[in-house]
Amino acid sequence: MEKTKTSNTLKLILFCALLGAVSGAVLWIFLRIIHFGTELLWDRLPGMIDAPVWYPVAVCTLGGAIIGVFRKHFGDYPQPMNVVIGTVKKTGTYPYRKIVVLLIAAALPLIFGSSVGPEAGMIGVIVALGCWVNENLKFAKENANLYSKVGMAVSLSVLFYSPLFGFFSAVENEDEPTTNENEKPDRNSKLLVYGIAIVSSLGSMTLCNHYFGKVSEGFPSFEGVQPNRWDLAMMIVYLISGVLLGLFFEKSEIWMEKLSKIIPPVLSEILAGLILGCVVTYLPVVQFSGESQMAILMTDYAEYAPLAMIGIAFLKILITNMCIHMGLKGGHFFPVIFSAVCLGYGISLLTFPLDAAHATFAAAITTAATLSVSLRKPLAVTCLLFLCFPVQMGVWIFLAAILSNQVTRSKKHEKKA
Repeated sequence: MEKTKTSNTLKLILFCALLGAVSGAVLWIFLRIIHFGTELLWDRLPGMIDAPVWYPVAVCTLGGAIIGVFRKHFGDYPQPMNVVIGTVKKTGTYPYRKIVVLLIAAALPLIFGSSVGPEAGMIGVIVALGCWVNENLKFAKENANLYSKVGMAVSLSVLFYSPLFGFFSAVENEDEPTTNENEKPDRNSKLLVYGIAIVSSLGSMTLCNHYFGKVSEGFPSFEGVQPNRWDLAMMIVYLISGVLLGLFFEKSEIWMEKLSKIIPPVLSEILAGLILGCVVTYLPVVQFSGESQMAILMTDYAEYAPLAMIGIAFLKILITNMCIHMGLKGGHFFPVIFSAVCLGYGISLLTFPLDAAHATFAAAITTAATLSVSLRKPLAVTCLLFLCFPVQMGVWIFLAAILSNQVTRSKKHEKKA
Protein backbone atom coordinates (compact mmCIF):
# COMPACT_ATOMS: atom_id res chain seq x y z
CA MET A 1 0.00 0.00 0.00
CA GLU A 2 2.79 2.42 0.97
CA LYS A 3 4.72 1.52 -2.17
CA THR A 4 1.68 2.25 -4.35
CA LYS A 5 1.15 5.60 -2.65
CA THR A 6 4.80 6.56 -3.19
CA SER A 7 4.60 5.52 -6.84
CA ASN A 8 1.46 7.61 -7.38
CA THR A 9 3.11 10.62 -5.74
CA LEU A 10 6.17 10.33 -7.98
CA LYS A 11 3.97 10.04 -11.07
CA LEU A 12 2.01 13.09 -9.93
CA ILE A 13 5.18 15.14 -9.42
CA LEU A 14 6.53 14.14 -12.84
CA PHE A 15 3.19 14.91 -14.47
CA CYS A 16 2.94 18.37 -12.88
CA ALA A 17 6.55 19.18 -13.78
CA LEU A 18 5.70 18.37 -17.40
CA LEU A 19 2.47 20.37 -17.16
CA GLY A 20 4.43 23.34 -15.79
CA ALA A 21 6.98 23.20 -18.62
CA VAL A 22 4.30 22.98 -21.32
CA SER A 23 2.30 25.75 -19.64
CA GLY A 24 5.32 28.06 -19.59
CA ALA A 25 5.79 27.55 -23.33
CA VAL A 26 2.07 28.10 -24.03
CA LEU A 27 2.11 31.31 -21.99
CA TRP A 28 5.17 32.52 -23.92
CA ILE A 29 3.41 31.87 -27.25
CA PHE A 30 0.27 33.63 -26.00
CA LEU A 31 2.21 36.71 -24.87
CA ARG A 32 4.11 36.74 -28.19
CA ILE A 33 0.79 36.80 -30.08
CA ILE A 34 -0.48 39.64 -27.87
CA HIS A 35 2.73 41.61 -28.35
CA PHE A 36 2.59 41.20 -32.14
CA GLY A 37 -1.13 42.07 -32.33
CA THR A 38 -0.94 45.20 -30.18
CA GLU A 39 2.23 46.45 -31.89
CA LEU A 40 0.63 46.01 -35.30
CA LEU A 41 -2.70 47.58 -34.38
CA TRP A 42 -1.50 50.42 -32.16
CA ASP A 43 2.02 51.24 -33.38
CA ARG A 44 2.65 50.19 -36.98
CA LEU A 45 -0.78 50.59 -38.58
CA PRO A 46 -1.44 54.16 -37.32
CA GLY A 47 1.88 55.26 -38.82
CA MET A 48 1.23 53.51 -42.11
CA ILE A 49 -2.18 55.10 -42.67
CA ASP A 50 -1.51 58.44 -40.96
CA ALA A 51 -4.28 57.62 -38.48
CA PRO A 52 -6.75 60.40 -37.58
CA VAL A 53 -7.40 61.46 -34.00
CA TRP A 54 -10.51 59.25 -33.82
CA TYR A 55 -8.53 56.10 -34.66
CA PRO A 56 -8.80 54.68 -31.08
CA VAL A 57 -12.58 55.15 -31.14
CA ALA A 58 -12.89 53.25 -34.42
CA VAL A 59 -10.55 50.41 -33.39
CA CYS A 60 -12.02 49.92 -29.90
CA THR A 61 -15.60 50.01 -31.21
CA LEU A 62 -14.78 47.54 -33.99
CA GLY A 63 -12.99 45.36 -31.45
CA GLY A 64 -16.05 45.45 -29.21
CA ALA A 65 -18.25 44.31 -32.10
CA ILE A 66 -15.90 41.44 -32.99
CA ILE A 67 -15.63 40.33 -29.36
CA GLY A 68 -19.40 40.57 -28.88
CA VAL A 69 -20.18 38.39 -31.91
CA PHE A 70 -17.47 35.92 -30.90
CA ARG A 71 -18.80 35.60 -27.33
CA LYS A 72 -22.39 35.22 -28.59
CA HIS A 73 -21.42 32.26 -30.77
CA PHE A 74 -18.75 30.56 -28.64
CA GLY A 75 -19.61 31.34 -25.01
CA ASP A 76 -18.89 33.76 -22.18
CA TYR A 77 -15.09 33.50 -22.09
CA PRO A 78 -12.64 34.17 -20.55
CA GLN A 79 -14.02 33.35 -17.12
CA PRO A 80 -12.73 34.73 -13.79
CA MET A 81 -10.31 32.62 -11.77
CA ASN A 82 -12.89 31.71 -9.11
CA VAL A 83 -15.33 30.51 -11.79
CA VAL A 84 -12.65 28.35 -13.44
CA ILE A 85 -11.67 26.75 -10.12
CA GLY A 86 -15.33 26.34 -9.15
CA THR A 87 -16.13 24.60 -12.44
CA VAL A 88 -13.35 22.08 -11.88
CA LYS A 89 -14.51 21.44 -8.31
CA LYS A 90 -18.08 20.87 -9.45
CA THR A 91 -17.55 18.86 -12.65
CA GLY A 92 -14.05 17.45 -12.24
CA THR A 93 -12.87 19.02 -15.50
CA TYR A 94 -12.82 22.17 -17.63
CA PRO A 95 -13.97 22.45 -21.29
CA TYR A 96 -10.60 21.65 -22.86
CA ARG A 97 -12.24 20.96 -26.22
CA LYS A 98 -12.72 24.72 -26.38
CA ILE A 99 -9.05 25.51 -25.80
CA VAL A 100 -8.75 27.39 -29.12
CA VAL A 101 -11.85 29.38 -28.21
CA LEU A 102 -10.34 30.12 -24.79
CA LEU A 103 -7.12 31.38 -26.38
CA ILE A 104 -8.92 33.64 -28.87
CA ALA A 105 -11.31 34.93 -26.19
CA ALA A 106 -8.37 35.79 -23.93
CA ALA A 107 -6.36 37.44 -26.73
CA LEU A 108 -8.96 39.65 -28.44
CA PRO A 109 -9.63 42.13 -25.58
CA LEU A 110 -5.90 42.57 -24.96
CA ILE A 111 -5.09 43.18 -28.63
CA PHE A 112 -7.94 45.68 -29.04
CA GLY A 113 -6.69 47.72 -26.09
CA SER A 114 -9.06 46.74 -23.29
CA SER A 115 -8.04 48.03 -19.86
CA VAL A 116 -7.51 44.55 -18.41
CA GLY A 117 -4.69 42.14 -17.59
CA PRO A 118 -3.93 38.74 -19.15
CA GLU A 119 -4.20 36.52 -16.06
CA ALA A 120 -7.95 35.75 -16.17
CA GLY A 121 -7.87 34.31 -19.67
CA MET A 122 -4.64 32.38 -19.29
CA ILE A 123 -5.65 30.61 -16.08
CA GLY A 124 -8.60 29.10 -17.96
CA VAL A 125 -6.34 28.03 -20.85
CA ILE A 126 -3.73 26.38 -18.61
CA VAL A 127 -6.36 24.63 -16.47
CA ALA A 128 -8.05 23.34 -19.65
CA LEU A 129 -4.68 22.13 -20.92
CA GLY A 130 -4.08 20.22 -17.67
CA CYS A 131 -7.54 18.63 -17.82
CA TRP A 132 -7.03 17.60 -21.45
CA VAL A 133 -3.69 15.90 -20.77
CA ASN A 134 -5.03 14.35 -17.58
CA GLU A 135 -8.12 12.79 -19.20
CA ASN A 136 -6.35 11.65 -22.34
CA LEU A 137 -3.57 9.97 -20.37
CA LYS A 138 -6.20 8.31 -18.16
CA PHE A 139 -4.08 9.24 -15.16
CA ALA A 140 -5.55 9.85 -11.71
CA LYS A 141 -8.64 11.77 -12.71
CA GLU A 142 -9.47 12.37 -9.06
CA ASN A 143 -6.65 14.93 -9.04
CA ALA A 144 -8.47 17.34 -11.39
CA ASN A 145 -8.94 19.87 -8.57
CA LEU A 146 -5.23 19.77 -7.88
CA TYR A 147 -4.40 20.39 -11.54
CA SER A 148 -6.64 23.45 -11.52
CA LYS A 149 -4.62 24.84 -8.59
CA VAL A 150 -1.39 23.98 -10.40
CA GLY A 151 -2.69 25.86 -13.45
CA MET A 152 -3.52 28.88 -11.30
CA ALA A 153 -0.12 28.81 -9.57
CA VAL A 154 1.76 28.48 -12.86
CA SER A 155 -0.20 31.21 -14.64
CA LEU A 156 0.10 33.75 -11.84
CA SER A 157 3.79 32.98 -11.31
CA VAL A 158 4.73 33.42 -14.97
CA LEU A 159 2.48 36.36 -15.83
CA PHE A 160 3.44 38.33 -12.73
CA TYR A 161 7.09 37.17 -12.61
CA SER A 162 6.32 36.28 -8.98
CA PRO A 163 6.65 32.59 -8.02
CA LEU A 164 5.80 33.34 -4.39
CA PHE A 165 2.51 34.99 -5.39
CA GLY A 166 1.55 32.01 -7.52
CA PHE A 167 2.53 29.57 -4.78
CA PHE A 168 0.64 31.28 -1.95
CA SER A 169 -2.40 31.90 -4.15
CA ALA A 170 -2.65 28.14 -4.71
CA VAL A 171 -2.00 27.30 -1.05
CA GLU A 172 -4.60 29.77 0.22
CA ASN A 173 -7.23 28.22 -2.09
CA GLU A 174 -6.68 24.69 -0.79
CA ASP A 175 -9.56 22.23 -0.61
CA GLU A 176 -10.47 20.39 2.54
CA PRO A 177 -8.32 17.27 3.10
CA THR A 178 -9.64 14.14 1.40
CA THR A 179 -10.67 11.08 3.39
CA ASN A 180 -9.14 8.73 0.81
CA GLU A 181 -5.37 9.05 1.17
CA ASN A 182 -4.71 6.65 -1.70
CA GLU A 183 -6.57 8.76 -4.21
CA LYS A 184 -5.30 12.24 -3.51
CA PRO A 185 -1.91 13.54 -2.34
CA ASP A 186 -1.47 14.84 1.20
CA ARG A 187 -0.80 18.52 1.91
CA ASN A 188 2.99 18.21 1.86
CA SER A 189 2.86 16.51 -1.53
CA LYS A 190 0.63 19.28 -2.84
CA LEU A 191 3.07 21.97 -1.71
CA LEU A 192 5.89 20.09 -3.39
CA VAL A 193 3.85 19.75 -6.59
CA TYR A 194 3.07 23.48 -6.66
CA GLY A 195 6.73 24.35 -6.19
CA ILE A 196 7.95 21.95 -8.89
CA ALA A 197 5.31 23.07 -11.40
CA ILE A 198 6.15 26.73 -10.81
CA VAL A 199 9.90 26.18 -11.18
CA SER A 200 9.30 24.11 -14.31
CA SER A 201 7.06 26.76 -15.90
CA LEU A 202 9.46 29.60 -15.10
CA GLY A 203 12.33 27.55 -16.50
CA SER A 204 10.39 26.92 -19.69
CA MET A 205 9.49 30.61 -20.02
CA THR A 206 13.13 31.61 -19.38
CA LEU A 207 14.38 29.27 -22.12
CA CYS A 208 11.81 30.65 -24.58
CA ASN A 209 12.82 34.21 -23.69
CA HIS A 210 16.50 33.34 -24.16
CA TYR A 211 16.23 31.56 -27.50
CA PHE A 212 13.28 33.30 -29.13
CA GLY A 213 13.19 36.75 -27.54
CA LYS A 214 11.60 38.22 -24.43
CA VAL A 215 7.86 38.80 -24.76
CA SER A 216 7.23 41.04 -21.76
CA GLU A 217 9.32 43.25 -19.53
CA GLY A 218 6.74 43.09 -16.75
CA PHE A 219 6.15 45.99 -14.41
CA PRO A 220 9.14 48.30 -14.02
CA SER A 221 10.83 48.20 -10.62
CA PHE A 222 10.90 51.07 -8.17
CA GLU A 223 14.15 51.91 -6.43
CA GLY A 224 14.44 51.09 -2.73
CA VAL A 225 13.76 53.93 -0.32
CA GLN A 226 14.09 54.39 3.42
CA PRO A 227 11.00 56.15 4.81
CA ASN A 228 11.59 59.07 7.15
CA ARG A 229 9.36 60.43 9.91
CA TRP A 230 7.28 62.45 7.43
CA ASP A 231 6.53 59.35 5.38
CA LEU A 232 5.46 57.47 8.49
CA ALA A 233 3.30 60.40 9.57
CA MET A 234 1.54 60.30 6.19
CA MET A 235 1.13 56.53 6.26
CA ILE A 236 -2.38 56.70 7.73
CA VAL A 237 -3.42 59.02 4.86
CA TYR A 238 -2.01 56.59 2.29
CA LEU A 239 -3.76 53.67 3.99
CA ILE A 240 -7.15 55.38 4.05
CA SER A 241 -6.76 56.49 0.44
CA GLY A 242 -5.80 53.00 -0.71
CA VAL A 243 -8.73 51.42 1.13
CA LEU A 244 -11.12 53.96 -0.42
CA LEU A 245 -9.80 53.09 -3.88
CA GLY A 246 -10.25 49.38 -3.13
CA LEU A 247 -13.81 49.96 -1.93
CA PHE A 248 -14.47 52.02 -5.07
CA PHE A 249 -13.29 49.04 -7.12
CA GLU A 250 -15.80 46.78 -5.35
CA LYS A 251 -18.63 49.30 -5.66
CA SER A 252 -17.96 50.01 -9.34
CA GLU A 253 -17.95 46.24 -9.93
CA ILE A 254 -21.53 46.15 -8.67
CA TRP A 255 -22.52 49.14 -10.82
CA MET A 256 -21.06 47.66 -13.99
CA GLU A 257 -22.50 44.21 -13.33
CA LYS A 258 -25.98 45.71 -13.01
CA LEU A 259 -25.48 47.76 -16.16
CA SER A 260 -24.30 44.73 -18.13
CA LYS A 261 -27.55 42.90 -17.31
CA ILE A 262 -29.60 45.71 -18.81
CA ILE A 263 -27.74 45.97 -22.12
CA PRO A 264 -28.09 42.98 -24.53
CA PRO A 265 -25.05 40.99 -25.70
CA VAL A 266 -23.01 42.38 -28.62
CA LEU A 267 -24.46 45.85 -28.01
CA SER A 268 -22.83 45.72 -24.58
CA GLU A 269 -19.37 45.02 -26.05
CA ILE A 270 -19.81 47.67 -28.77
CA LEU A 271 -20.83 50.29 -26.19
CA ALA A 272 -17.87 49.35 -23.97
CA GLY A 273 -15.51 49.65 -26.94
CA LEU A 274 -16.97 53.03 -27.91
CA ILE A 275 -16.59 54.43 -24.38
CA LEU A 276 -13.08 53.00 -24.06
CA GLY A 277 -12.06 54.53 -27.40
CA CYS A 278 -13.41 57.96 -26.47
CA VAL A 279 -11.57 57.92 -23.14
CA VAL A 280 -8.20 56.74 -24.48
CA THR A 281 -8.33 59.30 -27.30
CA TYR A 282 -7.71 61.95 -24.65
CA LEU A 283 -6.13 59.80 -21.92
CA PRO A 284 -4.02 57.04 -23.53
CA VAL A 285 -2.59 56.20 -20.10
CA VAL A 286 -5.91 54.48 -19.23
CA GLN A 287 -5.53 51.90 -22.01
CA PHE A 288 -4.10 48.36 -21.70
CA SER A 289 -3.15 46.60 -18.47
CA GLY A 290 -0.77 49.29 -17.20
CA GLU A 291 2.71 47.74 -17.50
CA SER A 292 4.19 50.01 -20.18
CA GLN A 293 2.18 52.97 -18.87
CA MET A 294 3.79 52.45 -15.46
CA ALA A 295 7.28 52.92 -16.93
CA ILE A 296 6.20 56.23 -18.47
CA LEU A 297 4.52 57.28 -15.25
CA MET A 298 7.65 56.65 -13.17
CA THR A 299 9.71 59.05 -15.28
CA ASP A 300 7.07 61.66 -16.15
CA TYR A 301 4.83 61.73 -13.07
CA ALA A 302 6.00 65.23 -12.12
CA GLU A 303 4.44 66.57 -15.33
CA TYR A 304 0.94 65.61 -14.16
CA ALA A 305 -1.17 67.76 -11.86
CA PRO A 306 -1.70 65.97 -8.51
CA LEU A 307 -5.49 66.01 -8.77
CA ALA A 308 -5.26 64.71 -12.35
CA MET A 309 -3.23 61.72 -11.08
CA ILE A 310 -5.83 61.00 -8.42
CA GLY A 311 -8.61 61.30 -11.00
CA ILE A 312 -6.82 58.91 -13.38
CA ALA A 313 -6.60 56.34 -10.55
CA PHE A 314 -10.36 56.25 -10.08
CA LEU A 315 -11.10 56.51 -13.81
CA LYS A 316 -8.83 53.55 -14.57
CA ILE A 317 -10.69 51.44 -11.98
CA LEU A 318 -14.04 52.42 -13.49
CA ILE A 319 -12.94 51.67 -17.07
CA THR A 320 -11.42 48.32 -16.04
CA ASN A 321 -14.65 47.16 -14.39
CA MET A 322 -16.64 48.39 -17.38
CA CYS A 323 -14.46 46.29 -19.69
CA ILE A 324 -14.66 43.20 -17.47
CA HIS A 325 -18.41 43.25 -16.99
CA MET A 326 -19.45 44.50 -20.43
CA GLY A 327 -17.59 41.87 -22.41
CA LEU A 328 -14.03 43.13 -23.04
CA LYS A 329 -12.95 40.69 -20.36
CA GLY A 330 -9.65 40.00 -18.62
CA GLY A 331 -7.91 40.27 -15.27
CA HIS A 332 -7.85 43.18 -12.84
CA PHE A 333 -4.55 42.85 -10.93
CA PHE A 334 -2.35 44.85 -13.33
CA PRO A 335 -4.85 47.72 -13.76
CA VAL A 336 -5.48 47.94 -10.01
CA ILE A 337 -1.75 48.15 -9.30
CA PHE A 338 -1.37 50.91 -11.87
CA SER A 339 -4.36 52.81 -10.43
CA ALA A 340 -3.08 52.56 -6.87
CA VAL A 341 0.36 53.80 -7.91
CA CYS A 342 -1.29 56.80 -9.62
CA LEU A 343 -3.18 57.51 -6.42
CA GLY A 344 -0.03 57.33 -4.30
CA TYR A 345 1.85 59.59 -6.70
CA GLY A 346 -0.99 62.10 -6.74
CA ILE A 347 -1.19 62.35 -2.95
CA SER A 348 2.60 62.53 -2.68
CA LEU A 349 2.73 65.41 -5.20
CA LEU A 350 0.25 67.32 -3.04
CA THR A 351 2.39 66.98 0.07
CA PHE A 352 5.98 66.42 -1.14
CA PRO A 353 6.29 68.01 -4.61
CA LEU A 354 8.88 66.44 -6.93
CA ASP A 355 10.40 64.05 -4.39
CA ALA A 356 10.78 60.55 -5.87
CA ALA A 357 11.55 58.85 -2.54
CA HIS A 358 8.32 60.10 -0.94
CA ALA A 359 6.36 59.19 -4.08
CA THR A 360 7.66 55.61 -4.07
CA PHE A 361 6.74 55.07 -0.42
CA ALA A 362 3.29 56.56 -1.00
CA ALA A 363 2.74 54.32 -4.04
CA ALA A 364 3.78 51.20 -2.12
CA ILE A 365 1.39 51.84 0.78
CA THR A 366 -1.62 52.83 -1.33
CA THR A 367 -1.12 49.81 -3.59
CA ALA A 368 -0.86 47.38 -0.67
CA ALA A 369 -3.99 48.86 0.90
CA THR A 370 -5.99 48.78 -2.35
CA LEU A 371 -5.13 45.17 -3.18
CA SER A 372 -5.87 44.04 0.38
CA VAL A 373 -9.48 45.14 0.05
CA SER A 374 -10.15 42.61 -2.71
CA LEU A 375 -7.58 39.87 -2.05
CA ARG A 376 -7.81 39.90 1.79
CA LYS A 377 -4.54 37.95 1.88
CA PRO A 378 -1.72 40.16 3.23
CA LEU A 379 1.01 37.63 2.49
CA ALA A 380 -0.13 37.13 -1.12
CA VAL A 381 -0.40 40.91 -1.57
CA THR A 382 3.15 41.37 -0.30
CA CYS A 383 4.50 38.66 -2.61
CA LEU A 384 2.63 40.16 -5.56
CA LEU A 385 4.05 43.63 -4.93
CA PHE A 386 7.61 42.32 -5.02
CA LEU A 387 6.76 42.43 -8.73
CA CYS A 388 7.57 46.14 -8.77
CA PHE A 389 8.68 47.20 -5.27
CA PRO A 390 12.04 46.18 -3.74
CA VAL A 391 12.22 43.49 -1.08
CA GLN A 392 13.50 45.94 1.57
CA MET A 393 10.09 47.65 1.46
CA GLY A 394 8.38 44.33 2.23
CA VAL A 395 7.92 45.11 5.92
CA TRP A 396 6.00 48.31 5.22
CA ILE A 397 3.97 46.72 2.44
CA PHE A 398 3.05 43.75 4.65
CA LEU A 399 2.12 46.08 7.53
CA ALA A 400 -0.08 48.16 5.23
CA ALA A 401 -1.74 45.01 3.86
CA ILE A 402 -2.48 43.69 7.37
CA LEU A 403 -3.90 46.99 8.64
CA SER A 404 -6.07 47.47 5.55
CA ASN A 405 -7.30 43.89 5.76
CA GLN A 406 -8.30 44.36 9.40
CA VAL A 407 -10.16 47.60 8.66
CA THR A 408 -12.18 46.16 5.76
CA ARG A 409 -12.83 42.90 7.61
CA SER A 410 -14.21 44.84 10.62
CA LYS A 411 -16.38 46.91 8.29
CA LYS A 412 -17.88 43.74 6.74
CA HIS A 413 -18.56 42.24 10.18
CA GLU A 414 -20.39 45.45 11.18
CA LYS A 415 -22.60 45.20 8.07
CA LYS A 416 -23.46 41.57 8.83
CA ALA A 417 -24.36 42.45 12.41
